[in-house]
Amino acid sequence: MTSETGTPQRHRVVVIGSGFGGLFSTQALKRADVDVTLIAKTTHHLFQPLLYQVATGILSEGEIAPSTRLVLRKQHNAEILLGSVTDIDLDARTVTSEAMAITRVTPFDSLIVAAGAKQSYFGNDHFAEYAPGMKTIDDALELRGRILGSFEQAEICTDDYERERLMTFVVVGAGPTGVELVGQIAELAHRTLHGSFRNIDSRNARIILLDGADDVLPVYGGKLSASAAKRLTKMGVEIHTGAMVTDVDRDGITIKKKDGSEKLIRCQCKVWSAGVQASKLGGILAEQSHAELDRAGRVHVNPDLSLPGHPNVFVVGDMMALDNLPGLAQVAMQGGTYVAKNIAEEAGGRPHHERKPFKYWDKGSMATISRFSAVAKVGRLELTGFIAWIIWLVIHLMYLVGFKSRLTTLMSWATTFFGRGRGQMTITVQQVLARSALGQLGNGKYAVLDVDAAKKLAQEEAERVLALERSHNGTRHHADGGFTDEGSGADAEEGPAEAAG
Repeated sequence: MTSETGTPQRHRVVVIGSGFGGLFSTQALKRADVDVTLIAKTTHHLFQPLLYQVATGILSEGEIAPSTRLVLRKQHNAEILLGSVTDIDLDARTVTSEAMAITRVTPFDSLIVAAGAKQSYFGNDHFAEYAPGMKTIDDALELRGRILGSFEQAEICTDDYERERLMTFVVVGAGPTGVELVGQIAELAHRTLHGSFRNIDSRNARIILLDGADDVLPVYGGKLSASAAKRLTKMGVEIHTGAMVTDVDRDGITIKKKDGSEKLIRCQCKVWSAGVQASKLGGILAEQSHAELDRAGRVHVNPDLSLPGHPNVFVVGDMMALDNLPGLAQVAMQGGTYVAKNIAEEAGGRPHHERKPFKYWDKGSMATISRFSAVAKVGRLELTGFIAWIIWLVIHLMYLVGFKSRLTTLMSWATTFFGRGRGQMTITVQQVLARSALGQLGNGKYAVLDVDAAKKLAQEEAERVLALERSHNGTRHHADGGFTDEGSGADAEEGPAEAAG
């Protein structure tokens, strides 16, 4: 273990997380008389609102996830440490992080916790093996492999019953992420891939959107929800609202309707976007400060975003619970900038009791449905269709980090939206198998993670598909292999989960 010692000459600020809250707070301290240490478990800053475009082949991961070191390389009062934070000691004012078997203890005078949130399966974490969420670059690349791989398997499958399952795509959660993703899967099937196969018609893909609420985009409601549902239906998306997911396995999803009836939807590719859970660091903070946590694990903070009893510790972004503020990028950006301003002024001598409460400026929310179609809500103003889509393009382009990312993203959008091509259609078996293989590596099944292990998993899936075909039509088929959408593993606790967007 290594430990940072010595008495620094300047106020020490530690920032946990390189998302919107962490990056914006760090950048806002650029000219402050402080030393900033940013600790993050990834080497990049992720523009999460566009993650679904990586999953559907529109953008590359580099366009929405620039290197944090390169973004901050000219900020000389900031250093970056790669590591996953395992402990925070508020009394000792230290943060413990681990990376590549190295443990590091970093002291702080002020702490900004912006560790974000992960996908929530409402107590059914074993669903993740079959229905990945979409919170990280790894998630998006895996989903791209599963989506495109399902079409590839359907092309070589000779059994109509199994082919129907392979060409059924289900997205759980009709919030902005789910709606944007299901819309792009529909465009992928009906526009981009049309005419690319010889044994299947990609337009025959069955695309389903599930949610436990009564409306699509329930946070918008009224006109905007109705407009989104109408557009998706026109694109061929089946919408099932009032549906609770009770089980997810290798072959499909079981849902329970409000009338008590249950239905199995046979599908190969399943995506979960139904809920979020704040970082476990919230529990560590709450235990030491006696702060309350909400149902999603977010920490209830003071009006100045500080932790109760600890005016030098701040929580921003998706980990913060205050005045029912939504989990939007703008909340994290504004919160990070606000906290940084207070730290800078107090490092110069201003007492902390003079802080003004945080005020969020609602710049609106929006979601794309398809190319040339979106919904947007700014205050009382509600927009749909092409105008809302143009606003969405401008806003998202403006908040991308770096000129190069903006330029390449604009070019990728032009190719996709005004043509039929998509520049990021490459997939590999490893992208699909990585989650299962790494899990088995952790369980000791494989001594090393190598190509042979991946091939073994792929062969097991191919044999399973053949067994299904034989049991259905009594004939024998031959296959050289194929893609897989799930790996093997033991299920954890069972129980119903509500598909809430």
